[in-house]
Amino acid sequence: MRALISIAILLTCCCIACNDSSSAKKDYSGWTTYAGSKDGIRYSSNDQITLQNVSTLEVAWTYSSNDKDPDNRSQNQCNPIMVDGVLYGTTPRLKLFALNAATGETKWLFDPAALDSTAKKDPYAFFKVNRGVVYWQDEKGTDKRILYSTGSKIYAINLSDGKQITDFGKGGYINLTEGLDREPGSYNPFISATSPGIIYKDLFITGHRVAESADAAPGHVRAYDVRTGDRKWIFHTIPKPGEKGYETWQDPDAWKKFGGANNWAGMSLDEQHGIVYVPTGSIGGDFYGGIRKGQNLFGNSLIALDAATGKYIWHYQMVHHDLWDRDLPANPNLVTIHKKGRRIDAVAQITKHGYIFLFDRSTGEPVFPIEEKAVPASDLPGEEAWPTQPIPTLPEPFARQHFGRDDILDMDKESHNELLEKFNHVKYNTMFTPPSKEGVWIFPGFDGGGEWGGAAVDPETGIMYINCSELPWSLTMIDIPGRNGKDRSLKGIGQSVYGKYCVACHGPELRGNESSIPGLNGLGKKYSYEQTWRIIENGKNMMPAFKQIKGNEKDALMAFLMDIEEKEPSAKSSKNKEPVSEVNSTKPSILDEVPYTMTGYNRFLDRNGYPGIKPPWGTLNAVDLNTGTLLWKVTLGEFSELTQKGISPTGTENYGGPLVTKGGLVFIAATKDEKIRAFDKETGNVVWESILPAAGYATPATYTIDGRQYVVIACGGGKIGSKSGDSYVAFALPRAAN
Repeated sequence: MRALISIAILLTCCCIACNDSSSAKKDYSGWTTYAGSKDGIRYSSNDQITLQNVSTLEVAWTYSSNDKDPDNRSQNQCNPIMVDGVLYGTTPRLKLFALNAATGETKWLFDPAALDSTAKKDPYAFFKVNRGVVYWQDEKGTDKRILYSTGSKIYAINLSDGKQITDFGKGGYINLTEGLDREPGSYNPFISATSPGIIYKDLFITGHRVAESADAAPGHVRAYDVRTGDRKWIFHTIPKPGEKGYETWQDPDAWKKFGGANNWAGMSLDEQHGIVYVPTGSIGGDFYGGIRKGQNLFGNSLIALDAATGKYIWHYQMVHHDLWDRDLPANPNLVTIHKKGRRIDAVAQITKHGYIFLFDRSTGEPVFPIEEKAVPASDLPGEEAWPTQPIPTLPEPFARQHFGRDDILDMDKESHNELLEKFNHVKYNTMFTPPSKEGVWIFPGFDGGGEWGGAAVDPETGIMYINCSELPWSLTMIDIPGRNGKDRSLKGIGQSVYGKYCVACHGPELRGNESSIPGLNGLGKKYSYEQTWRIIENGKNMMPAFKQIKGNEKDALMAFLMDIEEKEPSAKSSKNKEPVSEVNSTKPSILDEVPYTMTGYNRFLDRNGYPGIKPPWGTLNAVDLNTGTLLWKVTLGEFSELTQKGISPTGTENYGGPLVTKGGLVFIAATKDEKIRAFDKETGNVVWESILPAAGYATPATYTIDGRQYVVIACGGGKIGSKSGDSYVAFALPRAAN
C-alpha cells in the first residue's frame, strides 16, 4: 500500500513541478487562522515532528481554565491560533485567553460575563460553543485585534492587553441579531456565531447559527468594517424579489417568512482572487417542507461571493429542498489538483452523507461529473419532495451509503434480535427517502459522514484526510402533540407549547436522546423553577435560547415541564396575568402552519450503548482528489472493553477534525476514548497516541517557536456521554531530541 501511494504522490509532485513552477508558494508554517490558513486545509509545513521521532512526543504544557460545567454538559471545540508566540483561544465559558505558546502561561484573560448583567443571574448563560477566533492587524502593524463570538455578540479585543475595543460596533461589539434586512419580530431571535468568520483586507465576513425550527432567523452572510463594526455588505441567502434564486420558491413572500440557509460551519477565502466560499445549511423547519415548497435556494449550497462586495459569482446546491437536515457541515478546502495533466484550482466540499463535491474554483464547474438521480416521493400529506438529488460520480464516498438488515450489529444473539426488532419498526432505509410517519433511517447519521471538524488536505499531493462517523439514526414524523387539544389546564396548554417548540429535540416522551440531548422527565428535581426559566430564556451549551416564547405560553410550558398543578400563571415567572384561555391568542406564528414534528434525534444503539451497525463506527480516510480514488480507510478510536475481548478496534463516533503535516503525519483526537493519535499519512497506520484529560472534540493546531514544534488540542469533552473538560494540552518532542 505504501509503495502504491508513494508512486501516486511522486507523480503528483512531478505534475506540480511541471505545471506550477511560476506559482508563488504559500506559507503554511504558521497557524494564525482557524483551520490553519484561509484556504481552510488544516495543513502545516512544520516538519520537526516526523514518522521517525513522533513516538517520543511528550506533554510540553497543560493549561486549565477551571470553568467546565460540573454537570458535564459544557464543551470546548476551539481550534486556537498562534500569533507572535502567543496562543489565543476560548474556554468552556467563552473566556478569551492569551497564553505563552511555548509554556502555556497566561498573559491575559478576557471574561465577557463581567460585562453582561445576565451572567450574574444565570450561571449557564456563557456555557456556549465557540470553535475559534479571528486575528487582524493593520498594514503598519500598530492596530492588532482579536474578533470572537459569545453567542450573538462579536467582540473586538486588543491583542496586547486583552481589553475590549470600545469604539468597535456599539460599545465594543457587533450584535448579529441586528441588520438582517427583516422586520424585527418576524423570526426566532436566536442567533449565535459558533464558527469564526474570516478576514479579507479590512472586512470581517461572518455567518451564524440559527434555530432549527420553521421560524428560524435568516442566514444572510454579512461583512463588517473590522475597525468600526459598520456593516459593509449583506448577501441574502433567502433571496428577495429580483435577486438570483428567488424563483426557486413557490411562495412569493418566502424571503419575509423563512429562515436558515445559514453559514454556521465556517468559510474559506481565495485571498489572491478575492473570492469567499460559503457553505450553507438547510432551511428552517428541517424535516417538513410543505410550507416552503420549491428547490429552496440558497439552502444546502456552496456559494462563491466577491469578498469585497458580497456579489454573487456562482453556486451549487448539494441537497434540493432538504428534508433530512443535510447542512453543509464544514468550511470547504481550497486546493490545487491535477487531472489528466491539467492543473485545476479547485474547491472541495464535504457533506454529512459522506460525499466530496469538487468544483473549479473560478467557474463552479464540477471537476468530476455529478448526476441528478431520481429519489422517492413523500407520503406525508402536504409535502412535495424534490424528485432528484445530486450524486458525485467521483471522488469516491468516504462513508457507507446503505444500511440494511445484513448490516445490523451481531456481537451477541440476544442483542441482535433486539436490534432487528427496532430495525423493523422503521420502514424506509434508502437515502433520500422523505421523512414519514412510518419512519426512515438517516445514514450515515445526523452527525455522520463529514461534520464541523472538517477535512485536511496536503497541498503537495492533493490528498484529503477526513474523519467520519457511521451510525444510523431513526427519523419518525408525528402530528404535533397537544395541537388543538381539549385540555385547557395550564399543564395541558403547556403540552401544546412543548409540541410547538421542544418535541423535535427532546421527544414526545421528554427522554432526549440519551447521549447529547438531556431528558426532561423529573426536571424539577434537578433545577429550580428560576433556573429552568433562565435556561429557556438564555439557552445553555448547544440548546438555543427561546426568548420568542412570550407571556402565558412560557408559564404553561413551565407548568408542563415542572409538573405544576396550579391553574393560573405562577407569580415566580412572567407575572403575566392574562387568562389561561388566552395563551394561544397571540400573533400567529409560522410554527402554527407546521402540522408535523419528529420524535427526536434517535441514535440506533444496542442495550450497551454501542452503535447498532456492524463496525467500523468511526474511520479516518485518505482520498486522492486528483483521481477521486479512496486510498485507504482505517478505524478511528476504540472501546477498550471490546478490544480486550479480542474484537478488533471498532472506531467510535467522533467530533473534531484532522491536521496533516509535511512531517508525514495526520494528527487527530475527536474520539470518545479520550485519545489523540498520529497516523502515517501514506498508510493510515497509527504511529503514536496519548491519553487526554477529556475527549478532544476539536481540531489540533501546530506551530513552531524557538525551533520547537508544538501540537495543541482543546480537551472539552461534554458530547455523547463524555465527561466535560476545560484544558488545553500541548505536545512536543523532548528538548534533547530537538
